[in-house]
Amino acid sequence: MENIVAARILELTPNVRVAPRPRGFLGLVLVEAEKQFEVAEQIKKNILEAEKVIPAYEVVEASLDKIVEAAKKVVKNRIKPYETFAIRTTRRGKHSFTSLDVNIKAGAAVKEITNASVNLSFPDKIVAIEIIGDTALISILKGTGEYKKLRPGKEPVVKFLRKIALIQMPYLGPLDASYNMGVRIGREAQTFEVKELVIAPIGSIPADQLLMFLKGVYEGIESRYNIQKKTYARKVNKIPVYVQDLYQVVRDRFKEPIIVFEPEGEPVIKMKNKIKEMFNSPKVKRINILIGSRVGIPVGIYRFADLILDIAPGVTISTDLAAASAITALITVLESVED
Repeated sequence: MENIVAARILELTPNVRVAPRPRGFLGLVLVEAEKQFEVAEQIKKNILEAEKVIPAYEVVEASLDKIVEAAKKVVKNRIKPYETFAIRTTRRGKHSFTSLDVNIKAGAAVKEITNASVNLSFPDKIVAIEIIGDTALISILKGTGEYKKLRPGKEPVVKFLRKIALIQMPYLGPLDASYNMGVRIGREAQTFEVKELVIAPIGSIPADQLLMFLKGVYEGIESRYNIQKKTYARKVNKIPVYVQDLYQVVRDRFKEPIIVFEPEGEPVIKMKNKIKEMFNSPKVKRINILIGSRVGIPVGIYRFADLILDIAPGVTISTDLAAASAITALITVLESVED
């Protein structure tokens, strides 16, 4: 990909020199140009494959002292006292110092010369220090150029998900099909880290089919949980699983909110105010979401439901997608802004 990007840059701006994979470092293309800022803008606007475009303000020898001095020169009059900043160092090659050493020493120098505050999460300005072998390039970028999963104004939905008790009718049939469906449903439930998953059959059912379905559920939960533990910085909620007859679940929880997802219900968006009121109430600790399987939720239960919702009018959602679709629909409503 580096060679493709380099060739595309030469097509776009012929009067530059390009070096794909400089010194063998993958994922890099160095561009030498007289008007580096103009060339950088051209690359941003025209080359999709360039994930980051960093115009160098200073290029110095990769020694800690020279990097710090160059950083001081770059930020002068470019970072205001009322702004925040962060140092982002990417070091490639062997050096007598670490990236953390650069961050600490350069950060202290920038703070001293600008009187600006440090904000490592959401800075107004980023001092980018790219070290490639014995060369260091220093740039300054807007903080808004960093794409983050969570940022101000974008609140995590975990507080809503932890209220959801997912009541799922089991998928019964051929043993391999029951197992595979269980894996998918288990992964879905764990993905959203709901409060609990209740497998709710009706009456007597073949034990071997239920056993295979439950094995799949636990396999799906475990596989997703292991990925989440490696990925998330926060503690991951491994969901508990229970088995209870569907009718007894409804009887046991009749004083709690119950939402049935079936095609006979109202469109989700039409009931958004009631959904928001339900999930935002501090008195409500658990909201029961009922999801059918090959057979839908019995109509008699509708009388005991607070809401009956249709995710996609005119479309039948398959069992393996039903729970995820229902929860996603609720999240979309809960995150919506009033007109």
